[in-house]
Amino acid sequence: MTEQAQYRDPRLVILYDRLNRWGADDDFFLALANETPGCRLLDLGCGTGRLTTALARAGHQVTGLEPARASLEVAQRKPGAEAVCWLQGSAQDAPTAAFDLCLMTAHVAQVFVEDDAWQDVLQHIHRALVPGGRLSFDMRDPAARAWDTWDSAGKRERLTLLDGSEAETWCDVLDVAGPIVSGPVVHFAEHTRFLPGQDVLTSTSRLRFRREDELRASLQAAGFAVEQVYGGWHGEPVGTGCGELVVVARRPG
Repeated sequence: MTEQAQYRDPRLVILYDRLNRWGADDDFFLALANETPGCRLLDLGCGTGRLTTALARAGHQVTGLEPARASLEVAQRKPGAEAVCWLQGSAQDAPTAAFDLCLMTAHVAQVFVEDDAWQDVLQHIHRALVPGGRLSFDMRDPAARAWDTWDSAGKRERLTLLDGSEAETWCDVLDVAGPIVSGPVVHFAEHTRFLPGQDVLTSTSRLRFRREDELRASLQAAGFAVEQVYGGWHGEPVGTGCGELVVVARRPG
């Protein structure tokens, strides 16, 4: 088993866009960016670049920053990729005072399990934004217990790839550590078998779930003013939407 192989192994990265289609979350982040026409935008943890390239097509000056080389290579082959500035690295590699908006989408914020690592990322984002610049990200609300639905219990999803070949995928929840009500760490494994009958590739991940009050406190400690925390992609109050915490914060100007 390999940690986060779904982003780092080229054999698995090609499946990402098949498993994660455009949705209401992408609509939300694109609309937020469009509030500032032509904004200088950092897509932190841009992955395979689905949203990144859409942001560039919308007329924004986009930098896609991603630590996983295999994901970045897929992103760079997408139509419209030439309009994006692609960088391999992490938040510490972002230029200073260069962006009007930073996005962390697809629950990237949850990969920072330790509080020190999360605080460090927020401080680097604060540094990368201009005064008045905004940060937006999503995190699953621990109260919704999303991990209860992740274990496949042996049920497998079959995918048809672009070349006509097939793969099957399934997931096992390995452990839920820490108090459920105060930000557990969920350890799970995603399995993929390319058909017919090839070996199983397994990618493991650990994700941290933080409560709304924890998020607000961490953002304030990093120098941000919290503007909104929604419970879903259509502006619902926390606890009444789709089990998300959708955060919009600002570096005071």
